[in-house]
Amino acid sequence: MTRYSEPQILAILRQAEGGVPVSELCREHGMCTASFYKWRAKHGEMDASMIAQTKVLEHENRRLKKMFAELSMQNELLKEALEKNIGPSTARQWFACEP
Repeated sequence: MTRYSEPQILAILRQAEGGVPVSELCREHGMCTASFYKWRAKHGEMDASMIAQTKVLEHENRRLKKMFAELSMQNELLKEALEKNIGPSTARQWFACEP
């Protein structure tokens, strides 16, 4: 986690857009130039509302990935249980429609 909030990062980026040299900004805010350029690559053309929306989408993406992983694991467990109960050849016929 960064020690700078999103609004602080945006303010620093806007200062650079206003003509303040990057080296001066980094010295003033106690950060390295790599952090500045990383922020600019990530947030360069964003405003505060776009950053908030991005955070919401990132959270939703994490939630969906977790849900997909859980459902995939359940699916594999059900397939294994079905193969044990009805035999592998019959189970293969049932799952033959899968890609």
